Amino acid sequence: MADQKLRRIMGYILLGAGVGHFIFPSPLDAIVPTALPGDPRIYTYLSGIAEIAIGLALLSPLSAQLFGKSLRLWGAYGALGLFIAVYPANINMAIEWSDRPMPEPLIAYARLPFQFFLFFLAWKLIKSLKQRSV
Repeated sequence: MADQKLRRIMGYILLGAGVGHFIFPSPLDAIVPTALPGDPRIYTYLSGIAEIAIGLALLSPLSAQLFGKSLRLWGAYGALGLFIAVYPANINMAIEWSDRPMPEPLIAYARLPFQFFLFFLAWKLIKSLKQRSV
């Protein structure tokens, strides 16, 4: 039952964060690594779309399937992949914010180990969903 709660919480957080990418894109544009080609806004919107899709997958009905697998399981894999994919932006944020006034650098540095906690939660959810075959 705790994993169901985790799935719902993660789903709603990702859904809300994804919507936030479209409402407040500028702060997110600022943490996109400059090494990436093109306009940072594209990456902000793409990651927002990914977060919305993953959130919806995690919140999907038990019976929803994609390629013979639970949409919830796909969502959990997507969450893990997304958390890994955005880690370079968090590193970039820590570097870029190092000379800002406190507490901004502290927040940026705290995000780095917190991301590993998110990796763990997503992996735990994957294992739980695979065991239950839902």
